[in-house]
Amino acid sequence: QVQVVESGGGSVQAGGSLRLACTSSGSTIYPLNCMGWFRHAPGKEREGVAAINQAGGSPIYGDSVKGRFTIYRGNAKNTVYLDMNSLQPDDTAMYYCADDFCVLKSLYFDIDAWDYWGQGTQVTASS
Repeated sequence: QVQVVESGGGSVQAGGSLRLACTSSGSTIYPLNCMGWFRHAPGKEREGVAAINQAGGSPIYGDSVKGRFTIYRGNAKNTVYLDMNSLQPDDTAMYYCADDFCVLKSLYFDIDAWDYWGQGTQVTASS
């Protein structure tokens, strides 16, 4: 059974930074899996933030976070981090980590392409 766990959320002032961490355990498909970050703000749809292939390759980012957020693999298997800089109030949301077989890169932000999700960690940026 795959279990995905996020950590590192919190509250910052606008312009601040946070680092989120995600660990996926119980998966047997490493390194054929991708791991990604999504976020869900009240009144908005869940949107893709960043995703990365465990076997290598360039990560992808949502347009609203390009140049501010960085996703990268940790040294431990099935661990990814999300460095978030220059946080703005619009970044306030529950952030979720997801894990599954890699699909076409064009589908990385398709929510239906991911089977395994964490419980989420809250990120709040206030002005």
